[in-house]
Amino acid sequence: MIPRDEHGEAHLLVVDDDQRIRQLLQKYLARNGFLVTGARDAAHARRLLLGLEFDMLIIDIMMPGEDGLSLTQDLRRTLPTPILLLTARGDADDRIKGLEMGADDYLAKPFEPKELLLRVNAILRRVPKTDIVVEPPKILQMADVRYDVTRSELWRGDERIRLTATENALMKLFAANAHEPITRTQLVNDLGKSDGSAQERAVDVQITRLRRKLEADPKQPRYLQTVRGAGYMLAPD
Repeated sequence: MIPRDEHGEAHLLVVDDDQRIRQLLQKYLARNGFLVTGARDAAHARRLLLGLEFDMLIIDIMMPGEDGLSLTQDLRRTLPTPILLLTARGDADDRIKGLEMGADDYLAKPFEPKELLLRVNAILRRVPKTDIVVEPPKILQMADVRYDVTRSELWRGDERIRLTATENALMKLFAANAHEPITRTQLVNDLGKSDGSAQERAVDVQITRLRRKLEADPKQPRYLQTVRGAGYMLAPD
């Protein structure tokens, strides 16, 4: 990741087959202090990712060939970089599917450029900083999985488990409130989201994804528990 103060000099990749929209977004984001690279399709994006590191990906869902959902799902297997999906679809189920594929957030077209800028900044603020920390590490143990609070890293044995920016933000919230339930509304607010019930549902999707990385049996969670009437709670050993 490129060091930055807030978001300054963060490098964004905009993936959209519509050249006009892609260039407009590149110019607007560049005027607001970002380094911006454009890709015309999924294949072009993959070639750029082989040689460059990005702080965030902005991917249009509706593209010819490999669409944005498929690209997101494939990249998420190895890439923790935050992903914001752009979609012309207004149906909530399509947006939820994007989150299930591994996106951190979505924005429905048409949108105001200012809203895109606010969402980009909100997502980047959730990315763990790379500053050197000298205090002793604090570890939360969950059977064979451990979360290093100081370094914002999740491990199973010697294998590091990749977390998205949103998943890491959730882990930091839960770690700071271990054994205490956090309401869905509070999680929505702390993650910088809005939109009421729709965003609460999005949080549920993120919790489901996080459980797959924490739990031996995600359908019967032992550590990331649902507390009836109170929200969610992390209960490490």
